Amino acid sequence: MKAMILAAGRGTRVRPLTETLPKPMVPIIHKPVMEMLVEHLRNHGFGQIMVNTSYLAPQIENYFRDGHQFGVRMAYSFEGTVENGEIIDQPLGSAGALQKIQCHSGFFDDAFVVVCGDAVVDLDLSRMLAFHRARKSIATVALKKVPRKELVNYGVAVLDDAQRIQQFQEKPATGTELSDLANTGIYIFSPQIFEWIPKNAVYDIGGQLLPALAAAGAAIHGVELAFNWFDIGRLRDYYQVVMQALRGEAPPYELPGEKPRAGIWVGPNVRVNFDRIKIHGPVFIGGSASIGDDCVIIGPAFIGANALIEAGAHVSASVIMDHTRVSGFAAYDRKVVGPNFCFDPDGTVLDGSNTDISWLFSDARSPIAALNEAQHLVKAQSLRAGSALFA
Repeated sequence: MKAMILAAGRGTRVRPLTETLPKPMVPIIHKPVMEMLVEHLRNHGFGQIMVNTSYLAPQIENYFRDGHQFGVRMAYSFEGTVENGEIIDQPLGSAGALQKIQCHSGFFDDAFVVVCGDAVVDLDLSRMLAFHRARKSIATVALKKVPRKELVNYGVAVLDDAQRIQQFQEKPATGTELSDLANTGIYIFSPQIFEWIPKNAVYDIGGQLLPALAAAGAAIHGVELAFNWFDIGRLRDYYQVVMQALRGEAPPYELPGEKPRAGIWVGPNVRVNFDRIKIHGPVFIGGSASIGDDCVIIGPAFIGANALIEAGAHVSASVIMDHTRVSGFAAYDRKVVGPNFCFDPDGTVLDGSNTDISWLFSDARSPIAALNEAQHLVKAQSLRAGSALFA
């Protein structure tokens, strides 16, 4: 069976994570989001997968290649141009991406699934496909109840008693919601869908195609199945998914590595003396990381590969990304810290590339600059007061 992963967007709402990564490649512990999707599709019998790429396309294409190592067959549809050796991304929209592939080869010759490349799901796709076929639907949309205060971030669907979609409402303003059933961005389409998508045009599934189908009274249905859906649409979504994965709540997720102590997972070549630090799980420490003496690490916490946590640092309920150095006199609670940024789950971002804060966090691969007088003063005050910077 055939599937499509939508992976062309810039992911602007999750910057700075997507400054150097396409959103489908943002890692949950040690796996890109999209790798988890590929595995899920494979497990439900979808062995041929198309992926549309645009923004930072080579990172996706070079990682997954032809899909052989993941037990599937994969190919890519690039949306953009190359000018003077630079990739210029020009995404066609989710529906336009499908039409480009269909015009190229007629690839979609039977019912096929479409998923967004930035979500972690465990939906029973086989059951959804059976629902689609039984109703002879042109389109079936996976729906999930969402708290009304969150509906402003999603499209919602209005169903009749036969689960036929009567109306779509895209990202309704608070108080105007016609339903609490959110469009999860998981679809099954029949090949007739291409009669409804213009050729050589930018066209969107949620904002244009589905509302047009509903307005025309086409045979489109919504299905509400029990499943987990973690949409990595905002910075707080990313933070929450990593925390859930560390607690074993994200579907299905087995932390890799050895377990030197209960609730602690470590990769190879980690330098740490567990007798000289305070640590409470769940905590994952990536390969070649270094943890200094007198550190406090309270889970759920993720310490990335090649990270350097200097002696005396405090880390709790936080994500320290790969190659990140954490200062020994800083403390981070409910933060995501990278080599050149730090952000709260609420989206407040401290950009280290534009501010001289390497004395708080920096790239572990770069030399550490000497502190200036003002920075020495802040350090001394912090140590005397026992304060938690950014806590």
